[in-house]
Amino acid sequence: MDDDYLSGFLALFEQYDVLGAFWTNIQLTFFGAILALVLGTVLAVMRISPLPSLAWAGGAYVNVFRNTPLTVIMTFLVLAVWTQLGVNLSPSFQWNFFWLAVVGLGVYHAAFVCEAIRSGVNTVPVGQAEAARAIGLPFLSAAWLVILPQAFRGAVAPLGNTLIALLKNSTVAAAASVTWETSSLMKTMIEFQPNYIWEIFATFAIGYVILVIPIGVLTTSLSNRLAVKR
Repeated sequence: MDDDYLSGFLALFEQYDVLGAFWTNIQLTFFGAILALVLGTVLAVMRISPLPSLAWAGGAYVNVFRNTPLTVIMTFLVLAVWTQLGVNLSPSFQWNFFWLAVVGLGVYHAAFVCEAIRSGVNTVPVGQAEAARAIGLPFLSAAWLVILPQAFRGAVAPLGNTLIALLKNSTVAAAASVTWETSSLMKTMIEFQPNYIWEIFATFAIGYVILVIPIGVLTTSLSNRLAVKR
């Protein structure tokens, strides 16, 4: 690689805000993860509920959203929720698409968070729930105080995998017209600078590796540390 070629490639970082695009995806991941965690926890409680109607509703949500492509959800939010229903999540035209993408990421990954937490519930000894009922705790109190704290300990690894998937899926925000995130920027850079196609692709690939590896290492460490000793 000669000096002119290298300097031309490095000049791309002055013309395009690559770090800003990654920061957008990090923000999408952060807010989407919060929504997915809250909604997924509620769904997990519904799925383990003694009420058949709640268990059915939670199961139906998981089956529907887990088997619906994220791109379809994003497109629906823009074309139906925003265009047809006129729902605005922000007074800013640009940020309205951002928050629509956050909602799409949250409601989609909530189904996977639910199943991750439910897998953690399966690691809680049955005697724990029986003891909670024996002292007179209602279902919600037993779930909140006894079952879920232990379930989260057993669900760290699958929750970490879901977070990694959410980070990578944040690139689908382009379908919600978020044009300043990584996939849109990479497409633009390749379109106008095709001579550097492999270097551009490698730059974004390495960027995601840098983001994903710490999440994997952290969740693996937490999973080993918080694992319930048998």
